[in-house]
Amino acid sequence: MIPLFSNTQALRNEIITLANSEKLDQACFKKMLDYTIELFETQGLGTDYYGYHNIEHELEVTYITLLAAIGARNKFEIDQKDLEYLYTAALFHDFDPQKSVDKPHEDSVIQFISLDKELQKLLNQTDLDLELITVLILRTTYPWKGKLREKTEEKIKACFNNSDITKNDEQKQEHFMKLGWFLSIVDRVSGYALGDFSKALEIAKKNAHALTWHPSLITQRSVGYFEDLLNNESNMCELVLRSLPNEMRKNFMNAVISFMKLREKELRIQNESILDRLKLITTVESLKKRSDNRFISNIFSIYDEMPKPLQFTRIGFTDSVKNKNTVLSPSEKTMLMGRLSDSVKGDRLKNTLCRKKYPTKTTDCQTRYFWNRFHSKWATGVWAGALNSERCFTKKQNLMDTSISPASDYVT
Repeated sequence: MIPLFSNTQALRNEIITLANSEKLDQACFKKMLDYTIELFETQGLGTDYYGYHNIEHELEVTYITLLAAIGARNKFEIDQKDLEYLYTAALFHDFDPQKSVDKPHEDSVIQFISLDKELQKLLNQTDLDLELITVLILRTTYPWKGKLREKTEEKIKACFNNSDITKNDEQKQEHFMKLGWFLSIVDRVSGYALGDFSKALEIAKKNAHALTWHPSLITQRSVGYFEDLLNNESNMCELVLRSLPNEMRKNFMNAVISFMKLREKELRIQNESILDRLKLITTVESLKKRSDNRFISNIFSIYDEMPKPLQFTRIGFTDSVKNKNTVLSPSEKTMLMGRLSDSVKGDRLKNTLCRKKYPTKTTDCQTRYFWNRFHSKWATGVWAGALNSERCFTKKQNLMDTSISPASDYVT
C-alpha cells in the first residue's frame, strides 16, 4: 500500500507497479509518465510549487484512477482498452505546464496535448483515439452545470462525431461519458483519500490561495464542496469510494466529517459574537515568555500555516519574536461576565503576531504601533476570521537603532 504524503518518486513507482499488473506494460505508457514528470518539474510545477495542481496532484489522480477502475470492474463495465483511456486521460487531465494560473483550463490542456510533438509520438504508439481522450478530460470540467456544462457538452459532441469509434453510436458515447464522470469524481477525491486531515487542510489552503479566498472562508467552502459531491453526484461518488481500499475511504470520509465539525464550531462562535457574548482580552507578552522555546514553537506553527509564498522572512522569525522591539499579543476568548461559554469551553485563541506595524510621529522616544487588522487562529486548527477594530500600544524604543528587523514582515 502506498504511504501517506507520498513524494513524486513513490507515486511514480506505485503507478508503474499497478499498471504492469494490469498489462499496461508497454514502454509508451511508462515513457508518457516520465515525460509528464519531467515537463512539470522543468516548468516549476514540481512538489515545490505552491498550488494544488502540481505534479503530485497529477500523479495522485493517475494512481487512484487505476486503483478505482480495477476495483470497480465488477460493478462498472471497464475493459482493458477503457483502462488505457482512463490512465492516459488521468495523467494528462491538468497537463498545462505553461499555465498562468493554478487551475488549468481544459481547453488549454487539450491544445497543449495536441501540439506537443513528443506527446503526439507517444500517443500514436498507444493506438488510442485522441478525440476520446479529449472527451474524458473535458468531462472533468468543474462545476458540471449551467453554461459551462452546456459549452463543454457541445465540444464533447464534436469529439464524438470526429471519432470513428463513437460516431453514430449512442451506446459508445454514453459509455465514454460515464468513464469521464468516473474520472471527474476521482479527480476530486484522490488528494483526500491519500492522506489524513492535516493533508486535507493543506489542500484547502492551497485552493484558497489560488482562488484568493479569505482564510475565514476555507472551512465553509470546503463543506459546500463535499456536500455537492456527496449529494448531487452520490451514485458515482459511492461507486468510486467503494472501489478503493478501506483505508482510503476512511481518509476521505474523515476529511468530510472533520470539516463539518470545524464549520459547526465556527457557527457557534459566530453566534456568540452576534449575541455580544464574546469578548477578546488582549495583553502584551513579556520578553521572558517570548524566549521560551515551546512558546516560540507554538507561534511558529501558526506562521507556518500561511501559504508558503507569503513566508518572506521565515529564517528570521525566531529572532523577531525574541526582539524587544516586537510587540506580541495573545488574545483570549471569554464571556462578557468573565467565563467561557459551555458551548465553546476549551477553545482558546492562540498567540498572534501583528499584521502591520505603522510608526507614527514620535515624542520623547516613544513610537505608537497600530494593529490595523490581525487574524486569529482558533485552537481547533482553522482560521476563524479577522478583527476589524484597531488596537494601539506604546513602547519605548531607541529610534536610532537601525539594526532592528521590522515586524511587518510577519503575517499570521
